[in-house]
Amino acid sequence: MRLALIGMSGAGKTFWTKKLAASGVPSISCDDRIEQRLAPRLAAGGYAGINGVAAWMGWPDSATYAEREAEYLAEEIHTLDEILQQLEEQPEKSLVLDTTGSLIYTGNHLLMRLRRQMTIVYLAASLSEQKLLIERYLRDPKPVLWRGAFQPKPRETPRETVARCYPALIAARRQSYEALAHCTLPVADLRDATLDAPVFLQMIRSKLEGTR
Repeated sequence: MRLALIGMSGAGKTFWTKKLAASGVPSISCDDRIEQRLAPRLAAGGYAGINGVAAWMGWPDSATYAEREAEYLAEEIHTLDEILQQLEEQPEKSLVLDTTGSLIYTGNHLLMRLRRQMTIVYLAASLSEQKLLIERYLRDPKPVLWRGAFQPKPRETPRETVARCYPALIAARRQSYEALAHCTLPVADLRDATLDAPVFLQMIRSKLEGTR
């Protein structure tokens, strides 16, 4: 079994990766791998953990943000290439991959390799759930690659800019996620606390069969 879960930060990728890992399927968190590669740079600034990565990158209007955004993306590309190389060399290897929200910026070559090696499942948030994602980002920032989508207006605070521009970022990414994925699962369908890993996998199978 090879699954890559994609979608915005907060959509449930890590939650379901851990559920599947608990049932015995090997898993990899791209966030963890990237954090490890950035560790020396994080430590130099006194940062650690995924929130430390966000703090190291800084707010989108900070002087160092563009440079650090590029550094983060370079490490993400390296991480994905490394994982895909292992999968290509070990065709029998099972894996659940917890990707980052910025996966879609790693380039078409890597994304097509990913699509060949894994079944890609997009966890899609509804409009109401997207508001929760924005609130969560403002309250507890995770690394986000804005790629030019952060466009402040005069006399607007950074938080106001985020609240206004984040929906546009989600909308732009949604098209890329949908084009990349083999199937899409609405996040709302996964909110039932009784859902377990086998049911999650059955939902994916049903979606895949429906697209054939």
